[in-house]
This record gives sequence, structure tokens and C-alpha cells, in this order.
Amino acid sequence: MNQFWFASFFALFFKTIKEESLMIYTQISQLVGKTPLIELPLAAPKQSHIFAKLEMFNPGGSIKDRLGKYLLEQAFEKQLINAETTIIEPTAGNTGIGLALAAGQVGLKTILVVPEKFSQEKQLLMKALGAQIVHTPSQAGIVGAIKRAQELAEKLPNSYVPMQFDNPANPETYYQTLAPEIWQEFQANHLKLAGFVAGAGSGGTFVGAARYFKEQLPNIKTAIVEPEGSILNGGPEHPHRIEGIGVEFIPPFLRRQEVDRIFTISDQQAFKWVKSLAKDFGIFAGSSSGAALAASWQLAEELPPQSNIVTVFPDSSERYLSQQIYN
Repeated sequence: MNQFWFASFFALFFKTIKEESLMIYTQISQLVGKTPLIELPLAAPKQSHIFAKLEMFNPGGSIKDRLGKYLLEQAFEKQLINAETTIIEPTAGNTGIGLALAAGQVGLKTILVVPEKFSQEKQLLMKALGAQIVHTPSQAGIVGAIKRAQELAEKLPNSYVPMQFDNPANPETYYQTLAPEIWQEFQANHLKLAGFVAGAGSGGTFVGAARYFKEQLPNIKTAIVEPEGSILNGGPEHPHRIEGIGVEFIPPFLRRQEVDRIFTISDQQAFKWVKSLAKDFGIFAGSSSGAALAASWQLAEELPPQSNIVTVFPDSSERYLSQQIYN
């Protein structure tokens, strides 16, 4: 490991701790966002630089804390919910955690509909936050979870399904929070942004952030990463080990968003980077982060030399240990 990078990292780390120690927070929701941006000490193609937004530093451990908070704020503002509403949502896990975290701060009940195949750690965290879990068959995928959530909502008075998959507040979350943070961090360090890479599940992260970046830099290259088994690149649908990204249907957001590149990443590629991130850099990242790094590497091969590429690491590996993420 580069000794200069090592020393710089720790100097910045302790400086950040010293500055943050002056702040006293009164609610956990105040800790959502403003996550660290790190330049990965990689010998990337063409001497390019790859940066990652470490979203596992949100209080609920993932980027979807931003979404859970924003979805409920918007629902209250539009009077779609009140203090007695039950929140129902189909989820692979992280959105459920983010919603349960936000709902718990205002005393709302949460029912989360989860395909059985997804990680036990995420389901345990949802339960710890007070959510009720309703399982659907793994083979029915997220489509089956969506159908079940809608059925529950029809039967339960004063319930609300935010429906991350077609709610405009989803991409707006990242347009208002994630992308401006990244832009300000690059501007403050006098860095020019050439590429942006993000995974697509609901598509909200990519669409919201890409729209923001295109407004600032029309020539920026924006790329989606998906696993093999997802259908965005036209490949056949089939199971994959990478969690949190991949689509069984084209999300409405993506039908309206310009996409410069789609990278389809194998499980083998993603998990190779997951292991390297932990062993070489001390970053415990989930499989979707490994896929994002693999795609960023490929984008670096296509961009001019010394390009700056930013990607998003949505969560940590610790919530996938039961899925043998390091094996």
C-alpha cells in the first residue's frame, strides 16, 4: 500500500473526527447523508482516478437511508400519510431498513414485503427497527413482492405504499442530496469529473444523480452497472449472487433518462473486487459495490487518460456474511 496515501488517510480521518466531535446531534436522521468520498489507491487504466462515495456510513448502513427519509418527508408534505398511517413497501432490504429507520423516528408502523432469498442480516435489521416482515417466494422475485404489497394495502385501511420503483421522489432524493454532495466535494478539491457509475435496481440513484451531473457537465459519461441476469443490456434473466442491483423489468425512470453506457458484470468479477476492497484497502463493501468498481474500471479504459470517475458503494459487506460474501 502506498505509504503517502496511508499517512494522508489517517491525517484526514483524525481531522474529521476532531471536527465532527464538536457537533452534538439530537436525532439519528440528522446523520443521513454527507458520507465520505474516497479516492481509491488503484493503478486504474490510463492513469485514471476512481473515487467512491461510501454510503455505508449512513446510520442505517446504506444509501437507502437517504431514500427512506425523503420518501416519508414528501408523503407528509403532500398529505398522503398522517400519524396513524401504516407504511407498506416491497424491498430487497436496504430500502426497507431506510424506511423503517425513518418511520420509527415519527412513530409509524412499517410492513416490509421481502423475497425470501435476500440476506438474513438485512431482515434482522428491519425487525430490530420495529418492522413487520412479510415473505414472498424467492422465485417470484421483486415482482411478486410488489404484487403482495399492493394486496396488503388494499386490505389495510390508512396504509401507504411509497413504491420506490415508480415514485418520482426516488430519483429526486439523489438529485437533491447525493449528487450535489459529490459535485461540491469535487469542486472544493479543484477536480474535474469525467465519469459517473452507479448500479440500477429501482434506477433512482443513477437517474437522479446522472440528471444532476448532466446539467453541470453535459459531456460527462454516465454509466449503469447491472449483474449478469439483469435485462437492461438485453441479456436473459436468471439468478445472480450480486444483491441490491439488477432488474426484472425496465424501471419507469430509466425509460426517460439518457444512459451513455451499461456495463453487465459477472458475479465472479464483482466478488473479486469485494475481496480486494477488504484485503487491500480495509473497505467492507457489498457485492453491488464490487460490481460498481468493476464497471468503473471498464469505463476508465474507454475515457481519456487521467480521467476522474466517481462511483457509489451502496452498503457494506457485513449485512451479507450469511450469504458467504467472502467465499
